[in-house]
Amino acid sequence: MFCRDGAPTARFLPALVAAGQGVFHFDASAQMRRRPLGPLTRALRELGVDLIHTGQEGHHPLTVRANGIKGGHITLDAGLSSQFLTALLLVGPLTREGLQITVTDLVSAPYVEITLAMMRRFGVEVRRAGDTFFVPSQPYTASRYAIEPDASTASYPLAAAALTGNSVTIPGLGSGSLQGDVRFAEVLGRMGAAVEMTSDSVTVTGNGRLHGLTVNMRGISDTVPTLAAIAPFADGPVRIENVYNTRIKECDRLEACAENLRRLGVPVSTGRDWIEIHPAKPSAAEIACHGDHRIAMSFSVTGLLTPGITLDEPGCVKKICGRCGSPRT
Repeated sequence: MFCRDGAPTARFLPALVAAGQGVFHFDASAQMRRRPLGPLTRALRELGVDLIHTGQEGHHPLTVRANGIKGGHITLDAGLSSQFLTALLLVGPLTREGLQITVTDLVSAPYVEITLAMMRRFGVEVRRAGDTFFVPSQPYTASRYAIEPDASTASYPLAAAALTGNSVTIPGLGSGSLQGDVRFAEVLGRMGAAVEMTSDSVTVTGNGRLHGLTVNMRGISDTVPTLAAIAPFADGPVRIENVYNTRIKECDRLEACAENLRRLGVPVSTGRDWIEIHPAKPSAAEIACHGDHRIAMSFSVTGLLTPGITLDEPGCVKKICGRCGSPRT
């Protein structure tokens, strides 16, 4: 299987096939090969899975010689990606004895809540005690399942409304949403936009002004580039904190945001897990997308108020959405 740029595909399926029988070979794009896989594959090996990395250890490509998974207790570091935990949670019911997963660190926790809620809808109740998840061994059962709109992608039109003084409503996302990234609307509210949220919709209305703020975005880190792209228009500094994991996405998103803001003439500074952007009127420039759809989409919002912004790689937005499987076009 060639996983291209799809991180969920590249991380979930090696765990899934390990519960089956046969030999499975996985590879991915150069971009995905650079992204870490080690915490997941170490956990699978602890469970007795015959797995080898045929290139760099802890990265694609890899080969799984599957003969089912007995189950048992493992310790997992999910501080780089919640997808490592999701992969193990999803395969847990297919093990012979179930899984007990103790997590030492966890980023993007709202995505794990999506996984647990989905598993519940398909008949599997995962019990959690502190940092340990208990996954029973039992079959999934068929169910009708409504898929929400992608809240991360919704951040672009919501940011555009806040930036330009317009109003945008996203149906299907609201206070009842399972996705943590719907909270990006709350960030826009702190910046001065009017936010109205019902159980199944969110509306953001801008007034042409944005305020600076300091915000911890560890739980909604996919929306960091969106906020960075509109930050120059705020009336004070915008500081985004606790987002180290954005450095190991499709690209180093903290550095990519800083690079492009500097291209636009915007003062910016960064640290290991933070970026701070100061108010400035952006100038026309070419955006370096680094093959990352989120960089392209985010700085396209900047372009709404900055004539002359171009993208060096607009085709990168054709990436397949890791959560719903549809192309981002």
